[in-house]
Amino acid sequence: MKIPYAALCVIMVVLLSEAHLTKGVTCSPQELSPCLAAFTSSSPPSSTCCSKLKEQKPCLCGYLKDPNFSQYVNSAKAKKIASTCGVQFPNC
Repeated sequence: MKIPYAALCVIMVVLLSEAHLTKGVTCSPQELSPCLAAFTSSSPPSSTCCSKLKEQKPCLCGYLKDPNFSQYVNSAKAKKIASTCGVQFPNC
């Protein structure tokens, strides 16, 4: 599944306006921007992407429950990136 870059940017902006704190982590989809290349191409996630994904792990349930972002976070591509980074997907 290809995610249009413009759509991903719009979703990130919308979610930024709804950022909140979870377990001491600022939940902000913009923090996952280093993962954009892995989402939009066949390249593996960078070490920065993996670090940010691990940092944002407490926020994943919130992203999954948000209809503006859940289709991307719950995609096969997102799960593959998480697996590659060693981040277990939460059961929300």
